[in-house]
Amino acid sequence: MTWMRQHLMPVLTVVAAIIALWYAGAVALNAPWAYDQAKRADRDLSFSALVAETWSQDKPKLPAPHQVVAEIWKTSGDMVLRGKAFSKRSLVFHGWITLSATMLGFILGTGFGILLAIGIVHNRAMDMSVMPWVIASQTIPILAIAPMVVVVMNSIGFAGLVPKSIISMYLSFFPVVVGMTKGLRSPDAMEMDQMRTWNAGAWKTLISLRLPSSMPYLFTSLKVAIAASLVGAIVGELPINQDGGLGARMLVGSYYGQTIQIWSALLTAAALAACLVGLVGLVQGITLRRMGMAR
Repeated sequence: MTWMRQHLMPVLTVVAAIIALWYAGAVALNAPWAYDQAKRADRDLSFSALVAETWSQDKPKLPAPHQVVAEIWKTSGDMVLRGKAFSKRSLVFHGWITLSATMLGFILGTGFGILLAIGIVHNRAMDMSVMPWVIASQTIPILAIAPMVVVVMNSIGFAGLVPKSIISMYLSFFPVVVGMTKGLRSPDAMEMDQMRTWNAGAWKTLISLRLPSSMPYLFTSLKVAIAASLVGAIVGELPINQDGGLGARMLVGSYYGQTIQIWSALLTAAALAACLVGLVGLVQGITLRRMGMAR
């Protein structure tokens, strides 16, 4: 009960407040269309009728939460039960495509970021030259880069998963570089002096001291990186929406004014991000406990 009061209740309170504001926003934004229809039919519209109509429109400006949940069930849970999980109309199909690009981009970004951080820490020239460029790279809008990456990769024979993964990697490597660099530099002067006393070289110091000390920083960065990787995958799907993915589903929904479809894909992406961040957090807890850094 104490755990529920301290952890679960605050989360549920915030979620309830968001849902209440969402329903109120649906009434406010969809009301003009409902009033217009009532005026055309020459009938009065009571408040209860207004609420009912604003929460049940086919193409609302802002769909109500229950409409989005119903769409998610229709395009995922119901299709799974009918054996059509990987139909092109299924969110499971689109989610899997986005997840594949996300994970490949995340793995590439994490590896690239760790290698860059090791180089920056051990080489002053890289620290002075590479780090400013790493920071500057994040000032370029990803929406401007994504079509260029897709066109270039297609021209050399790489299509589908690879271009999206590169865009995903572009967003995910930065937090890893920054966090890992700080983590590798976290050992204090006394610990570094102790390693020199033992006549440990740079490689031994990296393996025995710097890498273990950097683990809390690395996992914190990985939580940010995997969420950024998902964003990159979704953005990468916009120029090549014929291949599918949650980003492509949002784009198709915007073409045809299907706001419920857009919101269902958006909430699915948010749930996927939460699961991925939670998975990284689970691995973090297990790893740090085995290393004696957490209870």
